[in-house]
Amino acid sequence: MPAQLAAGKPAPNFSLPNADGEQVSLADYAGRTVVVYFYPKAATPGCTTEACDFRDSLSALNNAGVDVVGISTDPQQDLARFTTDFGLNFPLLSDLNHEVAESWGAWGEKKVNGTTLIGTLRSTVVVNPDGTVRSAGYNVAADGHVARLRRELGL
Repeated sequence: MPAQLAAGKPAPNFSLPNADGEQVSLADYAGRTVVVYFYPKAATPGCTTEACDFRDSLSALNNAGVDVVGISTDPQQDLARFTTDFGLNFPLLSDLNHEVAESWGAWGEKKVNGTTLIGTLRSTVVVNPDGTVRSAGYNVAADGHVARLRRELGL
């Protein structure tokens, strides 16, 4: 398994399709701070809580020069439904083969209901405008995560 990202190191570039099939790359956010968060599965309780928290905080984040991108292994049609059903106002990207999750350290062993699985680790990486990692959190809890992130960013 690839190592988790560390502050000060370059964030790996990616280019993935969004819910509409358009390619979105980390390079699209050059010059801005971007929160890249990985979540296990669209429309599940924890992932919905986290996505809606980002949705509800997006205006404050954007006003501070911070963008948000969510990444999961869900197919585009699931991302489109998730976006529509919950009025999500930031891009969700499809990493079907989990290559980006792996390169960002967000793929690995986890316990779900007492069972050990390999999959997406709920993770959040803040990338500086110069493309370096500001902070990286792995196996974060969905509840209260965005509020903690906003405090970390001074918002």
